[in-house]
Amino acid sequence: MTESSSKPPTRQERKQCWFLRDQYFGCLDKLNITDPTIVEKNPEKATECLELKKGYEEGCMASWVEYFNKRRVLDLRQKQYLEFSQQQSGK
Repeated sequence: MTESSSKPPTRQERKQCWFLRDQYFGCLDKLNITDPTIVEKNPEKATECLELKKGYEEGCMASWVEYFNKRRVLDLRQKQYLEFSQQQSGK
């Protein structure tokens, strides 16, 4: 999907993007990789996810990929923080 197209993605294109994102992030989860940019820097850390990464990046607009990648890191950090807070408070 190209960033230069002026029309927004169709519902089907959005669904496909989310599906590809979920597949790729699921692969990263299995490898305990929080930050997708690690795969950019060290592809050998996630060789089994590289095809999914390619599909995700081709199936989603670049701005969406950037947003989803940042959102993933923030969401996982927040989840870890909440779990830590609950452990500290004895709940």
